[in-house]
Amino acid sequence: MTSNSLTDQNLTAAEANEILARAMKAAEKESADVAVALVNASGVLAGFLRTPASFLASVDYARWKAWTAASFNMPTADFAAFLQTLDDVTRQGLLAHPDVTALGGGFPIHRNGALVGAIGVSGGDARQDEVIAKAGLQALEG
Repeated sequence: MTSNSLTDQNLTAAEANEILARAMKAAEKESADVAVALVNASGVLAGFLRTPASFLASVDYARWKAWTAASFNMPTADFAAFLQTLDDVTRQGLLAHPDVTALGGGFPIHRNGALVGAIGVSGGDARQDEVIAKAGLQALEG
């Protein structure tokens, strides 16, 4: 079988499904109503699930968290800290992008050291969003 470099640089459908399943299981354990979004390395939506009672706004925030984590290749909580190191004009410029958020709950996803996507969770408190996202990421740890 030959390698498809485009596929190698993105999440597979099986990986996406397993990440979403683990994240939703963690959301249930946390008693949190959330939305979970996955994007590929280019920031394109690769998977999505939400609990029926999650806030409508959580749908967008989950996707924005995933998009930000993929775009800047860092957790969104780290991105928030990074913004504080920048001058006001640059910080405001970055945050002016409609898909950028500094809210925690977004994490890049790597395979063999390469960015392949990102996860974003929204709807719980900051701790819950991060716990749920990290639980999803455990699907790729073995």
